[in-house]
Amino acid sequence: MQGPAQEPQISGDGTERRQSAVRLYVIVIVCPYILIAYLLGYLSERDARMLGLYLIVFIPLAIQIFVWVRIRPEFSVTRRVVSITIDWVGVTWNMSFGEETTVPFFALLLWITLGTGLRFGSRYLALGVCLSLVSLGVVWLFNPFWHSNALMVVTFALTLFVIPVYVLILLRRVEAAYAAAREANVVKSRFLAQASHDLRQPIHAISLFTACLRVSGLQTKELELVDNIDRSLASVSRLFKSLLDISTLDSGKVTPVSEIVAINEVLEDVARQNCDLLQRDGTSVVIVPCSLSVSVDRALFTTMLQNVVNNAAKYAPGQAILIGCRRRRGRLSVEVIDSGPGISQADQARVFDEFYQVRKRGDRDVEGVGLGLSIVRRVAAVLELTIGLQSIPGKGTRVHIDGLVIVDQARLPEKRLQASPAVPVGGLRVLLVEDDQAVLLATASLLRRWGCIVQAAPSIPSLVDECDLLITDYDLGDGMTGTECIANVRRFVGWDLPAVVMTGHDASRVREDLKDSSVPVLSKPLQPAELRSVILGMTMRAKSFTGSADLQRFLSPLQPPVH
Repeated sequence: MQGPAQEPQISGDGTERRQSAVRLYVIVIVCPYILIAYLLGYLSERDARMLGLYLIVFIPLAIQIFVWVRIRPEFSVTRRVVSITIDWVGVTWNMSFGEETTVPFFALLLWITLGTGLRFGSRYLALGVCLSLVSLGVVWLFNPFWHSNALMVVTFALTLFVIPVYVLILLRRVEAAYAAAREANVVKSRFLAQASHDLRQPIHAISLFTACLRVSGLQTKELELVDNIDRSLASVSRLFKSLLDISTLDSGKVTPVSEIVAINEVLEDVARQNCDLLQRDGTSVVIVPCSLSVSVDRALFTTMLQNVVNNAAKYAPGQAILIGCRRRRGRLSVEVIDSGPGISQADQARVFDEFYQVRKRGDRDVEGVGLGLSIVRRVAAVLELTIGLQSIPGKGTRVHIDGLVIVDQARLPEKRLQASPAVPVGGLRVLLVEDDQAVLLATASLLRRWGCIVQAAPSIPSLVDECDLLITDYDLGDGMTGTECIANVRRFVGWDLPAVVMTGHDASRVREDLKDSSVPVLSKPLQPAELRSVILGMTMRAKSFTGSADLQRFLSPLQPPVH
């Protein structure tokens, strides 16, 4: 009998830890039983000595395994072999003495057989059946009572075979159902990721085209239509980002990479990226400045905070949202407080479930499908953070993210949240590489309207004009990605040209492939304000520089100086 390949290979789920504890509980039961049987005359002095010898050897071994599991909880073949050996040897030894007094220990033999199989898989169940039958044969040879009751031994042998085989059949069915469910979940996640990626491209292009329309001198009524298109696109964009986040988290491949982050920068980034959307609904954001720094995966934590802020804005339009921090038990907690309608006590326990929305009969339609807070909960588990929610109906809601590890403090200048200023990037020379013609045209048009000088290419160009910034898609066709594009273009120009990557895939996977933390990764479909914000971050501090060469030297300290 062969077990499936997915049999667990770690004890991090507590299986061996619980088994080691149960072994000690069994000792607590067996010791009084042997003592009472001896005092009542059911055990001979010889048998009592043999059983006592077993306890003298078994108890220290059981305690050592108990300690071993707690000190080294990872999977150990040696420890598992030792545990199985002392369990079967111990029960066999006990049943071999004491005549009929130790017959009840057969229940322990059956329990160990089934328990081992259910804990560790079908291969161990098959091994347990074989060891139990051998154990029964040894007891039949050495215990006179068992030797004289052959039918009882046959009955016990059939029991040791039939019950585990039936359990094995059920276990195989459960394993098959689990494998099918897991495969279906993988297929679903793959479908969501691919569908999300394929639909992001046209939505991304539409978003950029509407941004171009906005600055093309339209009349008031036409601008209102553009606003409505933008609002609808923003809603669809957030939905696709939620679907991609869910599929990425379901894949189990999300590995956080911690870095030292000034918490105030994250708060301001989230507020700035949502600035245009919030202003449309009349929602204001107030940030309480915090000078602390934390160790966290910035991208994942930003995703959490984005979803919390979006959820607050969705259910409290036109109200103020407060974002602040406080210390809790030596760690940092980030709180998002709104003055919306609040959540009833009955709904509070379910708001973090997938696809659950707080709705009552006659309520207004709210965008989304109820994935935002579910993503927050899943990401929190990955980052080993905790999420809390308190709400008073009619007064508002407070969501707090707890457990951020505080590191060396970095004093940050106190800033007030402001809308993104007009784009001071006139004259910036941009190389744009994008294989989708619609996205290429839309992005180039938008950059030119911002005053940039754009060289647009559908693939990695063989000839690169002088440029200050590279903006590239990640998937470029013919096996080429943004990683190769950045490397090739930097080799062409001879210096570490600043670069931005736009992608419809999981941003963390793209960052892992880039292996360059200085390159921003933007997820499609993105709002023009996001792209503008990144460009501003590279140019606003350089606004005092007058020449392109000066700007290049500022943007890349590794560039050789110009003489």
